[in-house]
Amino acid sequence: MTTLDPQKQIQAKQYARIKRRLWLVDNLFGAIYIFAWLFTGWAVSLRAYLTTFTNNQWLLVPLYLLVFGGIYSILNSPLMFYSGFVLPHRFDQSNQTLKDWIMDLMKGMAVGLPLGLILLELLYLALGAFGDLWWLWAAGGLLVVNVLLVNLAPVLILPLFNKFIPLGDEHKELQERLLKLAEKANTKVRGVFKFDMSKRTKSANAALTGLGNTRRIILGDTLINEFTLDEIETVLAHELGHHVHRDIPFLIIFGSITTAIGFYLASLGMNWAVVYFGFAGVNDVAAFPALAFILSLYSTLTMPLENAVSRWRENMADDYALQSTGKGEAFASGFTRLANQNLGDVDPEKWVVFMFYSHPPLGERIEKARRYK
Repeated sequence: MTTLDPQKQIQAKQYARIKRRLWLVDNLFGAIYIFAWLFTGWAVSLRAYLTTFTNNQWLLVPLYLLVFGGIYSILNSPLMFYSGFVLPHRFDQSNQTLKDWIMDLMKGMAVGLPLGLILLELLYLALGAFGDLWWLWAAGGLLVVNVLLVNLAPVLILPLFNKFIPLGDEHKELQERLLKLAEKANTKVRGVFKFDMSKRTKSANAALTGLGNTRRIILGDTLINEFTLDEIETVLAHELGHHVHRDIPFLIIFGSITTAIGFYLASLGMNWAVVYFGFAGVNDVAAFPALAFILSLYSTLTMPLENAVSRWRENMADDYALQSTGKGEAFASGFTRLANQNLGDVDPEKWVVFMFYSHPPLGERIEKARRYK
């Protein structure tokens, strides 16, 4: 039976505390940056400057956002470098070289920047074409995009960052166990794949990704190398629990509802911002900083609610894993190993759980498994 490492728990609390402080600094910096653009008039001045080159809205939107976002990225890069590279190495959670970290950053930009610009073009199309109902069209469009990304990510996006290899004869027993679990959960999968998680991190993880024809089981090589077969089986059973409870469609629908509410509140806030800051209208690209601030504030305020719903569904998945495998000791041992390996705090403060935790604390999950009969 794996036991908790007291020294690693001390490190886990320190690691979590630093990450929370960095989150606060990042959010405060973002707010200050936006306020500077709004209250100094830079937002309107940049739009006026860019219109000397073009009045075409399709060109004006990406140009404006590249300048606005580019300056922010440059100013925020020291914080991003510390939180993404320095801190994980300091706590021995990263295996990445600086070169690999930069390459991942570039790949992320190559995928995220075009996608983000397309979404923003569509957002400004809705702002200009649908009047006061722009928020409803924007929420509907984002729902379609989310469904497409969930479906296509395993075959188009994830392989850009990791190498996925089908489990071979070396892991035949593990593959048979996991496929049997999937069959028991009435889940059709397109195979079981190992991916090179160890090239970035010492953490371990597994997932059930994709929808329909793209659904597959993926296991980090750190999980395969460090965990027993029974432990891996309970971790994967938890992921299958999400399928059994239809959590992907449930969370997409829930997220779409909260997004629609957020866009509606943003539409009210933007009507006020247009008058206060003298923008030409809600579809004035100069008003983008105001829209970004309203949506960011809404996201922060609703984060505890979204995390509470997520913890509820994660609890249900844990229950399914215990019931479907009957291996409470292996579940407890596996999640204890995760706490040691991933530097997971097993006993965080209640306010921290309320604000930040999308999963139940590891200590609660381990104790539930040990009590399971």
